[in-house]
Amino acid sequence: MITIDLTMFIQIANILLLIVIMNAVLYRPIRTILADRRKKITSLQNDVETFDKNARLRLEEFEKKVKAARIKAKAELDNARNAAKAAGTESLNQVRREVDTDKATRLTTIDQELAKARQQLQGEVGDFANEMAVKILGRAL
Repeated sequence: MITIDLTMFIQIANILLLIVIMNAVLYRPIRTILADRRKKITSLQNDVETFDKNARLRLEEFEKKVKAARIKAKAELDNARNAAKAAGTESLNQVRREVDTDKATRLTTIDQELAKARQQLQGEVGDFANEMAVKILGRAL
């Protein structure tokens, strides 16, 4: 059974003193450390969110720049193709003109040679006719 005497009050005072000492020595530093840890974690979370936001913004900016570069490259490629096509068409037209000119020159030359050959053969037709008549008839005309 519990008896109330002076030792009980000494034990209560001892427990209260122990609570005050434990609070000053052990609990308060631990609570301070835990509060500092919470602050650091909150600060780190805020930093992580900031870095994540910056990373997303930079990624969007990078994608915009890549898209712009692709559009610019496509435009330059189209311009180069069009220029090459125009140059090819011009070269082809020039070659065609040269071929047409050469063809016309050769046709003129052939026509002239054909006219000369006709005149020469027209002049020799009478002689050929006499020779043929001589050979067919067997006597001179």
